[in-house]
Amino acid sequence: MGYPHPIHPRETPVLSQHFGQAAARTYTGWVERGGYQALRKAIGMAPDDIIAEVKASGLRGRGGAGFPTGLKWSFMPKDDGKPHYLCCNADESEPGTFKDREVMRWTPHALIEGCAIAQLAIRADVTYIYIRGEFTEPYHVMQRALAEAYAEGVLGANALGSGKRIDMVIHRGAGAYICGEETAMMNSIEGRRGNPRIKPPFPAVAGLFGQPTTINNVETLAAVPAIINRGAAWYAGLSLSSPKSTGTKLISVCGHVQRPGTYEITLGFPMKDLIYDLCGGMRPGRTLKAVIPGGSSVPIMTPDEVEACPTDYEGIVAHGSMLGSGGMIVMDDSTDLVYQIMRLARFYAHESCAQCTNCREGTAWTTRILERMLAGEGKQSDLDLLLDLSDQMTGKTICVLSDSCAAPVVSGIHKFRADFDACLSRVRPAVMAGV
Repeated sequence: MGYPHPIHPRETPVLSQHFGQAAARTYTGWVERGGYQALRKAIGMAPDDIIAEVKASGLRGRGGAGFPTGLKWSFMPKDDGKPHYLCCNADESEPGTFKDREVMRWTPHALIEGCAIAQLAIRADVTYIYIRGEFTEPYHVMQRALAEAYAEGVLGANALGSGKRIDMVIHRGAGAYICGEETAMMNSIEGRRGNPRIKPPFPAVAGLFGQPTTINNVETLAAVPAIINRGAAWYAGLSLSSPKSTGTKLISVCGHVQRPGTYEITLGFPMKDLIYDLCGGMRPGRTLKAVIPGGSSVPIMTPDEVEACPTDYEGIVAHGSMLGSGGMIVMDDSTDLVYQIMRLARFYAHESCAQCTNCREGTAWTTRILERMLAGEGKQSDLDLLLDLSDQMTGKTICVLSDSCAAPVVSGIHKFRADFDACLSRVRPAVMAGV
């Protein structure tokens, strides 16, 4: 079971430096690679000092929102007498995204160490690692690593002989995309239906079991040990563009490139170089048509937008999309974008929890209209109808699932109108045969 590609000379391997090394999965192998030194250091630090170090590093949430991690940790109340919880969001279900899976597959102790440090910082009693139900191999790797960590005294009532208690639980999901939304995830852990909650109250006030809770992504937490070991200034210095985008980012690249896989870059790395240098460019005889840079829930980018775009939070926003989860879907000129957007809409319609009318009806009708167009039964007014539906789905629901459905639809119509016009001008039963 090998890692998909050798580390490219232009990558910045921090989280990924041990990917592909089977020994790194074990406690002994992780310690040999410097593992748990950061946790030992953090145990000797005051919680506020840990938070300050993470704040100074500029680390932002790697799950999609990009919120400053240290700032989020600082929201947790202090000395309130309540139990506090940390939730690690390992429910990586966003289409096109598979970087958290690699962290758990190859370096499970990095995640455990990061969770332990975060738990100390926010004074949490327990960490819940909520792992996607379909992640069979990562689940078993994480279970073994957690058992080792307890057996070796890293976790438990006397963590690393410090007298401090650090406890963790792995909670397995059951295959619902919506449970990747942080409040739906908390409902699922509590044994309830995975529906998102209305905010406020925010998790830092009333989260898991009604108590103060912080939720972080796998990649975010796995980056913490390196920050504690090497210092905030080192991490903040890893930037090729905006001072607001620091550190490295794991990018999952799939689609029509010659070398798909998970690549670790310094934020600000040119997107065109990621696609053409690291990933080997398009398949022979093909040209770039479109890129979804941050998982399927962000707007689609054109080749012109890609050409001058740095791969960071601010740069991608300035070029019409978002970094999101870092799940990059690359499409060449053989792609029928109407068909691909329909597939995304169908996914969101299927995964809607149906709690909000705008989402339940909007995602379903968006899918039906696109299917009708692909069947050769569409009309020009359908484009206005799709845009109107998208407007009714954006910013009007409890969570952003319906916004995620609208993003590729709106960007597709505005940026790739020729594909929609071509679809409306002909009957294409051959396409529908594969729907």
